[in-house]
Amino acid sequence: MKLNRDTATRRHGDTAISFHRVTASPRHRVIFLFVCSLLSVSCSQLEKPRTQPFYAQTAPPQKKEFRWSNGKMPKSFDPALASAPPETDIVRAVYEGLTDTHGKTLQPVPAIALEWKSSEDFKTWTFVLRKDARWSNGERVTAKDFVRSWKRLAALGEKVSHRELLRNIVGLNSAAVELPSIVEPEDGEIFSSQSSVQNELPIGIQTNTNSVAPAPIAPPRSETNSPVDRKLISVKPLEEPKFGVEATDNFTLRVSLVKPDKDFPALVAHPIFRPVYGDGKNFETDKLNAGIVTNGAFRIASVGLEDGITLDRAEKYWNKEAVELERVRFVPTENAEKALQAYRAGEVDAVTNADFEPLALKLLTPYEDFRRTTYSAVNFYEFNRRIPPFDDRRVREALAIAVERERLTEDEMDGASIPALSFLPFEKAGAAKLTENAARAKSLLAESGFPGGENFPAVRLLVNRNDMQQRIARRVAKMWKQNLNVETEIVVKDSGGLASSWASNEFTLLRRGVVFPTANETINILAIFAPQAQPSQNVVPNDSSSSSSLPNTAAVPTNGNPNADASASTPELPAVEGETPPTGGNLILPLPGAESETILTEEQALAEMSAIPLYFPTSYSLVKPYIQGFDINTLDAPSLKDVRIDNNWQPKTAKGES
Repeated sequence: MKLNRDTATRRHGDTAISFHRVTASPRHRVIFLFVCSLLSVSCSQLEKPRTQPFYAQTAPPQKKEFRWSNGKMPKSFDPALASAPPETDIVRAVYEGLTDTHGKTLQPVPAIALEWKSSEDFKTWTFVLRKDARWSNGERVTAKDFVRSWKRLAALGEKVSHRELLRNIVGLNSAAVELPSIVEPEDGEIFSSQSSVQNELPIGIQTNTNSVAPAPIAPPRSETNSPVDRKLISVKPLEEPKFGVEATDNFTLRVSLVKPDKDFPALVAHPIFRPVYGDGKNFETDKLNAGIVTNGAFRIASVGLEDGITLDRAEKYWNKEAVELERVRFVPTENAEKALQAYRAGEVDAVTNADFEPLALKLLTPYEDFRRTTYSAVNFYEFNRRIPPFDDRRVREALAIAVERERLTEDEMDGASIPALSFLPFEKAGAAKLTENAARAKSLLAESGFPGGENFPAVRLLVNRNDMQQRIARRVAKMWKQNLNVETEIVVKDSGGLASSWASNEFTLLRRGVVFPTANETINILAIFAPQAQPSQNVVPNDSSSSSSLPNTAAVPTNGNPNADASASTPELPAVEGETPPTGGNLILPLPGAESETILTEEQALAEMSAIPLYFPTSYSLVKPYIQGFDINTLDAPSLKDVRIDNNWQPKTAKGES
C-alpha cells in the first residue's frame, strides 16, 4: 500500500508543533478500511461473554463427518515424506503400520501387527501380522509389503523425512554408502582412497552418494624413488550388506537393530514406517493422487484445492466396525484468522496447526474448548565437555540445578512453556528428574575447586539472535551470578555462526533445541546425545523459520514454532526440515575415555548431565465440545479412528437465562 506523506503544522498555545500527515488514494483507503473491519470483527469475536464456557458452541452436525482445519493443503500423501501436519495427519488416517500410538498414553498398540517380541538383548524384534488386513483394492497386507517399503526408504536416502529414525535398523543406517576406489598391490595389501574406517561409520553418518569417487591414491615409491610395481584392478562388488528387515513368512516380520532398543514398537508407529502399495511410483509426481491404494481406516475420496481433502471410511479396513466416522474433511485455511473464523461459524469442528497471535491465545485461554498441551520438543544448553572445568560432572550439575526454571518460564515466556526437569517431555512413572537446589549447587562447585565461585572462568554461552533466547540467556546468567557467583559471557550468533561453532566444538555452552517425532526413548536421547553424528537436520542449531515444519505451539504463537520468540520479527527455529549444517557436515569428534560411551536412556543422560534442560514448549488447539476421542497429545498425533461425534449434544444454558 503506497502512502503519500506531507508535513503540516499545528499550534498548541504559543508553540508550533510540526507533525507528519499521511494520506492515501481512495482505492487504498478502501483496502485500509477493509483490513480494519476484519481486525474489528476478529477482536469482537474474541471478546468472551462471562456466561459462555465455550468460544464457539455451535450445534453438532447431523452426519458422522469430522471437519478438521489443520493447516494448508498437504504437499504429498507419501508416508516417507511426512514430516509434520497436515501430511502426518493424513498419512496416519489412510495408512496403518505395524503399531499405532495410543492417543492418551502414547504407548504402542497393535495395528497390522497383532503381537511382537524381542530377543534378550533387545536387538532383534519379531512382529506377527494379522491375516485380515487388506489394502483398499482387496489384496492382503503381508510382511513382504513392509520389507519392500522399508527398502524404498533406504533407496530414497536423504529425501526421507526424519531419516534419523532409521539409524538404528541394520541396513537402513548406512544405506547407499558409496564404495571408494581402491588400489590393490600384488602382495594383497589394499590402499583405499578413503579412510579404512569408512565401512564402519557410526550410526547416522552417511556418505554422499552423489559425489564422484576420488582418484586412486598413487602407489608408494621405494627409497630410491623408483615406483614399485602395482596394478590397478577394477573394483569388485563387495558382498551386499545385510538388510535387517526380513519376512520369514507372509505374516512374520523380523527386524535387526544396531543397538538395543526396549522401546522399538513405539518407534515403528511413526508414519514413515507405514507400508505403501507396490513400488511407490504413484508418488513420483507432485500431483496429489486420490486414487492411490492405502491400508488404513480411511481412504482418500477426493482432492480439491478449495474443498480440501475428503476421506471416507475404508470398506476393506479390518476393523471397520470400530470406526464411527463415515467421513473426514481436511479443510485448508490460509492463516490462523481464517481458521478461527471458520471455527466460530461452525464450518469446522477442530483447529490445529494454526499460528495464533499472542493476543488471540490470551483471549482464547479461558474457554473450555481451547486446549494447551506439552509439545514433544526440548530447549537446552549443551556443554562442551572437552573444555575444563566443564569436563567435571559436578560443575555441570551445579550449573544445571542452579537454574530456577519456573521463574524462567513464567517471567520470560508468560507461562507458555513447561519447566524441563528432564530431557524428554513424556510422562513416565518413576522417571528420574532434576532437583533444583541452589545450596547443593554451591556445595558441588566448592567440591570441584571453586568455593564461592572463586577463580571460576566466565561461562561463554552461545545463543541465537532470537529475542526470547537472549532474554532467557540473560535471566539464566543472572541466576548463576546470584546462586553461584559465576559470570557469564553471552555470545549472540546467527544460524551459520552458531552451527559452525557447534560442529567445530568452539563453545563452552550452546543453546540447542530438538523436536521429537516419536515417543521412542532411545531415538530421542540419541537425537540429543549422538556420540559422533547428529541424527538429522532436526537438531541443527538454527534461527531460520519454516512455518510448515512444526505444528502449532503456544511457546511461539507467531509462527507455530516452539523454540522461537513470540515478539521476534524473525523467529528462530533450531530444527528446520530439509536443512543441513552450513559447515557442510555434522561430524563431531568423540569424547575421550568413558564419557564417549553412547547415552541411550534418559536416566543415563541425567546421570552424565551433558546438557542443561530448560523448558518444553506447548501446543494448542480448538475442539468443539461435541467431539469425543480427539486427543491432542504430546506428539501432536491424534487418532481419527477414535473420534466420536455426539450428535445429540446441546449447549448448557447460561446462568441467569430463562
